[in-house]
Amino acid sequence: MTIWDLLGYFFVAIILLWIISSAIKIVREYERGVIFRLGRYVGTKGPGLFFIIPLADTFVKVDLRILAFDIPKQRVITKDNVSVDVDAAVYYRVFDPAKAILQVENYFQATNLLSQTTLRDVLGQVELDDLLTKREELSKKVGEILDTYTDPWGIKVTTVAIKDVSIDEIMLRAIAKQAEAEREKRARIIIADGEYIAAEKISAAAEKYSTPAALRLRELQTLTDIAKEKNMVVVTAAGATEDVGRITSVVKGLKERK
Repeated sequence: MTIWDLLGYFFVAIILLWIISSAIKIVREYERGVIFRLGRYVGTKGPGLFFIIPLADTFVKVDLRILAFDIPKQRVITKDNVSVDVDAAVYYRVFDPAKAILQVENYFQATNLLSQTTLRDVLGQVELDDLLTKREELSKKVGEILDTYTDPWGIKVTTVAIKDVSIDEIMLRAIAKQAEAEREKRARIIIADGEYIAAEKISAAAEKYSTPAALRLRELQTLTDIAKEKNMVVVTAAGATEDVGRITSVVKGLKERK
């Protein structure tokens, strides 16, 4: 056996090892292998160990775990013409590896771009107040629309989360003024309600004092309250002698108690 024969056997062994290593494929539990034979889709393999035909077969690994990506900050003009910057995150997973490879060129990029467009479209149809107070509802709506579009791609959008809404300084000052005006409005309404109730009570009291006897009794009660101060002189009408006597008795009685 010559040196050339040995070299020939050596190259044959290397080729056989390369063919065997190319034919053996392993994918993890959370992955699947989409197999193409001479350019035609022939099936999905995995998880675990499987074989392909070298040179004739090619395969693409697809991750089945939930994937997440940040939607780049989007400038959105709301329904009431307010410009805001919105940050969001999208969580999705591939449920059909074959569709994810066959139906769209790059499912990750396609989902990302579609998420940006859908986020701007949905948030552009609501006012700023709804965007700030109904963030969870809007996130759910964006997720449902995205899932409708990505379902033919074999992709399930699980969650869309609006993380942050940024407003410029001028708009923040305007919102603060609006909130202050709302609080002042509520305060004025409360004061007006109090005045209205007080007016009703005074009107009812005036009806009670419409008789001379009731009015006189109220006058005497007022004089009694005034007489509690020791340094005050009470002056009554000239014809009210009996009333003055009653008042004097009341004042004397108050002094004796003290």
